[in-house]
Amino acid sequence: MENSLKDMDSFILNRLLISEKMTEELDLMGHDSDGGSEEVVLTPAELIERLEQAWMNEKFAPDLLESKPEIVECVMEQLDHMEENLRRAKKGDLKVSIHRMEMERIRYVLSSYLRCRLMKIEKFFPHILEKEKTRHEGEPSSLSPEEFAFAKEYMANTETYLKNVALRHMPPNLQKVDLLRSVPKPDLDSYVFLRVKERQENIMVEPETDEQRDYVIDLEEGSQHLIRYKTIAPLVASGAVQLI
Repeated sequence: MENSLKDMDSFILNRLLISEKMTEELDLMGHDSDGGSEEVVLTPAELIERLEQAWMNEKFAPDLLESKPEIVECVMEQLDHMEENLRRAKKGDLKVSIHRMEMERIRYVLSSYLRCRLMKIEKFFPHILEKEKTRHEGEPSSLSPEEFAFAKEYMANTETYLKNVALRHMPPNLQKVDLLRSVPKPDLDSYVFLRVKERQENIMVEPETDEQRDYVIDLEEGSQHLIRYKTIAPLVASGAVQLI
């Protein structure tokens, strides 16, 4: 009985490692500081941790963050591989139930992450597309190719709907609408909670009122803060802090 409990605990702690093949390291393409690509090697557990971090940041950030298509693709491949292993596993085995629950948890995180991004695209689509249009070469994109196609189609459908339902019935001088002015921008002045992963020095904080002056703070590793998003947006992008 004791050995069975230890075996079950081991499988829970190593939830992704359902077979020896699952422990193989994964190649993930990233970007270096010069805008080029670099290969990052991750274990399945590290991959899921990256997904959860991206999910939390996307969930609590007021704007659309950098797209992570490599993480999404790798997680989907791992889920397919786990599903194949479960089909070959012995029916009625407790380990199968544990791993199936873990797969459902990962699927929830992945779908929630993608759903959150789509909601932001629908809410801020003119500004997101304008930002993508003015993006410099080598700068990371906020949209995956599929998201970019969705945003363009959503904007075209919105313009067509407005024209057919309202604008064509209005005087000629009012039959045009500037979506960049009509659709609200992401509120970068909103406040977010964060946990510091890497110590940061000399972070410039803007004043709350006109009577106050700019001041500098240090963020200690492991500390938690409530701070204006635009102050720490670059740190979120670099991974130095985690939104919570």
